Amino acid sequence: MAPTVHLIDRGTMEIDVNYPLEGAVTATASNPNPDAVRADGPVFNLVIETDEQTLLWDTGSHPEAGDGHWPPALYDEFTHHDADEHPLPDALAEAGFELADIDAVVQSHLHLDHAGGLHNFAGTDVPVYVHDAELKHAYFEAVTSDTSAYVRGDFDHDLAWEPLYGDGGYLADGVDWVHLPGHTPGLVGLVVEGGATDGRDLIIAGDLAYSAANYEDGHPMGRDLLHSRPDWEASCRRVRDIEARRGALVVYGHDPGQVAALPDLL
Repeated sequence: MAPTVHLIDRGTMEIDVNYPLEGAVTATASNPNPDAVRADGPVFNLVIETDEQTLLWDTGSHPEAGDGHWPPALYDEFTHHDADEHPLPDALAEAGFELADIDAVVQSHLHLDHAGGLHNFAGTDVPVYVHDAELKHAYFEAVTSDTSAYVRGDFDHDLAWEPLYGDGGYLADGVDWVHLPGHTPGLVGLVVEGGATDGRDLIIAGDLAYSAANYEDGHPMGRDLLHSRPDWEASCRRVRDIEARRGALVVYGHDPGQVAALPDLL
């Protein structure tokens, strides 16, 4: 039986449009001082039910993001204004799940809008899958950079870490993981067999592409959202290859239009 995928709504984050779209607002000779543009991006998680287990894809923003959990300068840039209205237990409950239903967590990466709910699994034996390169990089960045999108308080818990190594492999019945570095060194995507309502496979690419514009229209993400441009380009090629071979639906990280449509696609 094919896995079943459910959308978990975690609210909306607001950022400068130049982050997800490189040079979206650009000074010109005729308009040397263009107005900055702030854009909304949905934050969501996914619950993937397989015959073996129930997986949670990402854990979203910490509910106290705007109350000091995120450093003020970071919250000023990445403003998740309703994080407190969508804590993970409540968001799961709205979709018919409880924390106790989750058999394993898959962290695509450990940025502040993706790893802020990990505290819900502290002190438990629930496995938390994350790429080895991501876990190492997150700790390094969190203690060496004042502008890092890693908040140590998100992931520095007593968690049952299960590091992933290499380029990809089996994760659960009907679910494989793939290493997609570029946005971060250890970004991980999932390939879910028959996860769409029309029977297509899903490629959950996450922040490989903030939106369809990055993947379908060829607009790279801004420099501050890319750890490595060459790695990102190689990862895009890898996803395109999987998409072509499997006729899959690619799910992006924060695309408003796609997220609005996901309940009908999953």
